Amino acid sequence: MSRSWLCWGLLLSPLPAALLALQFGAYPISPGKVWQILGLPLGLGQPPEAMVQILWQVRLPRIVLAMLVGLALSSSGTALQAIFRNPLVDAFILGLSAGAALGCALSVAFWPGLPIQLTAFVCSLLAALLTFALAQTRGEVPILSLILAGVIVSAFFSALVSMIKFLVDPHKLASIVFWLMGSLSLADWQAVRQAGPWIGLGALLIWLGRWRLNALSMGDAEAKALGVEVRRERGLFLLAAALSVAAAVSVSGIIGWVGLMVPHVVRMLIGPDHRWVVPLSMALGATFMVLSDTVARTFTGGEIPVGIITTLAGAPFFIILLKQKGQESWRT
Repeated sequence: MSRSWLCWGLLLSPLPAALLALQFGAYPISPGKVWQILGLPLGLGQPPEAMVQILWQVRLPRIVLAMLVGLALSSSGTALQAIFRNPLVDAFILGLSAGAALGCALSVAFWPGLPIQLTAFVCSLLAALLTFALAQTRGEVPILSLILAGVIVSAFFSALVSMIKFLVDPHKLASIVFWLMGSLSLADWQAVRQAGPWIGLGALLIWLGRWRLNALSMGDAEAKALGVEVRRERGLFLLAAALSVAAAVSVSGIIGWVGLMVPHVVRMLIGPDHRWVVPLSMALGATFMVLSDTVARTFTGGEIPVGIITTLAGAPFFIILLKQKGQESWRT
């Protein structure tokens, strides 16, 4: 398969994934009925009203939200891996997800008047800055120090969330636990309207600056030689990633492995050029989240949190990747 065909296939993959997901659920809808319902404005017939409501008010907003969350996590993971020059970095490792979860918990428990997206963004950005500050040594950010600092900050913020869970009443506790499990079961058009603009803004900033990620991934000295303001650009990408992740976590909870796994898959398929890696990671992340959520809501009689599905898919992938890298190192 040529590279151009592969790129187009990845870019368009969310569309067939969405059409497939529309068919499955507790109330199956045949492909013909799906097309008939989607074509209602074109006058293609009048299917049963219950079927129309299920597709337009239940499944379609959930699929759109899954795409937005997958796009946010994968694009932020791509940007963070580039600016920190570390293939093991993502929003979860750096504490962005834990910070956003703390913001959601604070909003639900103590500040219900504040938008969840705002508190999630502030706490997510605070977590990232703390991680970076702890890892920085003499102006440098060693890879091992960055990972260890992210683990520390994530553990600290998770402990704060646990304390909030202990203090709040059972009704608010149930809402907080929902965020932590990672689920799209409460998806609706309002959630799409709340998170969509912020995810779109963060992803747009990453997409517009994707060529700068090539320079930043080569190191500070090389990036400065190319005329890139390293500190400013790194800060902008960090803000964009925090904005996208915070908005995603505010409507879906903590969903791991997407931002870590998807960029790796894209790089293995098309190479390290971020001019292509960024948009293809966005598309593949959206596809992966739609398919994972479809499995989560159809695999059993109940509904499995989608965070469990992404972890079950991501962990074996990295085991295989680790084994392959270990064999290559041994042979060399």
